[in-house]
Amino acid sequence: MEVSGLDSDGKEFKNAEEMWREQIGEDGEQQEKKTQWYREGISYWEGVEASVDGVLGGFGNVNEVDIKGSEAFLQMLLSDRFPNARNNQHLVALDCGSGIGRITKNLLIRYFNEVDLLEPVSHFLDAARESLAPENHMAPDMHKATNFFCVPLQDFTPETGRYDVIWVQWCIGHLTDDDFVSFFKRAKVGLKPDGFFVLKENIARSGFVLDKEDRSITRSDFYFKELFSRCGLHIYKSKDQKGLPEELFAVKMYALTAEMPRRVSKSRSKVQANRPGIIR
Repeated sequence: MEVSGLDSDGKEFKNAEEMWREQIGEDGEQQEKKTQWYREGISYWEGVEASVDGVLGGFGNVNEVDIKGSEAFLQMLLSDRFPNARNNQHLVALDCGSGIGRITKNLLIRYFNEVDLLEPVSHFLDAARESLAPENHMAPDMHKATNFFCVPLQDFTPETGRYDVIWVQWCIGHLTDDDFVSFFKRAKVGLKPDGFFVLKENIARSGFVLDKEDRSITRSDFYFKELFSRCGLHIYKSKDQKGLPEELFAVKMYALTAEMPRRVSKSRSKVQANRPGIIR
């Protein structure tokens, strides 16, 4: 990946390969150092309080604007991809890096009949299980949190054809590039026909920024698009999150599909101007 970047100490890297060699080593030592990379990332979050403020890094005040932005994006996508969803279509979502169930409770469970949660930090998942128990929250009838998987992204393989939407937010930065690609390639088999991914993540202005404390990497839009191409994924729609504090990274939402988005007739100029971008 020919993009330069820096770490949280200000050290500069000529490209991503140089950074990854430093972090996870060369081929001979890679497995041990990669295991350490993931262990230290989990260890960081194990020391964080299981609360909205905790999982949002002390910025619990962004919860409402984040959910509103996500809901507007999700509504548009569901209308496009599942126009008959109201006609008793049973929709299922997977919430990746679910933490305490913040997104499931405030958003996904209102639109999906079932939501599965995937989270490697056990005390976060315990909090999610308690918060999402039927007696502790108001969800529509026949909407529920079904499965709670305490498994890291890099080790998870979904049930074939189970999910209409796989939601991945503020967690993919913990994966190395190779594991990023491997995860999405495995996760594609978990999508139903017309199913899609939503990836919502911090965006670096250029290149990447490595956070040495929590063992994560913030990638640029260009960096993400290079990885999507390696995954065999196409951008169906994308949208910037608005209303976040200026001191935070920009945040972008991507709807990703395994199939090439349908081309729109040139005679429909208004639609043509807004057609999805395709990764080549």
